[in-house]
Amino acid sequence: MTDVQFATATAPEATAHQHQPQQPQVNRQQEVYRVASDLFRQGPDWVTFFREVLGVEGIIRRVYVTPQELEDFEASEEYAEIQQMVAKLREKSGSQTDDKEPTRVITVRLPKSLHESLRTEAHEKRTSMNKLCISKLLQVIDDQLIPHD
Repeated sequence: MTDVQFATATAPEATAHQHQPQQPQVNRQQEVYRVASDLFRQGPDWVTFFREVLGVEGIIRRVYVTPQELEDFEASEEYAEIQQMVAKLREKSGSQTDDKEPTRVITVRLPKSLHESLRTEAHEKRTSMNKLCISKLLQVIDDQLIPHD
């Protein structure tokens, strides 16, 4: 199944969940996990998997529409397994990415000591700073750990 077919095939399922908020959380978790597993077995690159499952228009955000629902799902075992799928796909694809999605560059200002720490960690893990930072960005962060203006 192609990316387009996947998105089309899962959209009705997600829409059905959005209109049935009374559906038990466990059923929704299992359904999202099933959709992610099906895509994972197709062996997409990690960017495609991220976009279709974890992205802004991915299955997770279509099923879990409120911040609280999303936060609850991110604490689940199913979400942890999906994170493992992303990691395996990133490992498998190396620097290869989906040609259909352009890359963007962000500039982050950080203290020299934090930059040095990241550089050292990347060296110790035998990876690039870019890969390390992407890995860190893919992780769920407790909302209480994010400073608010």
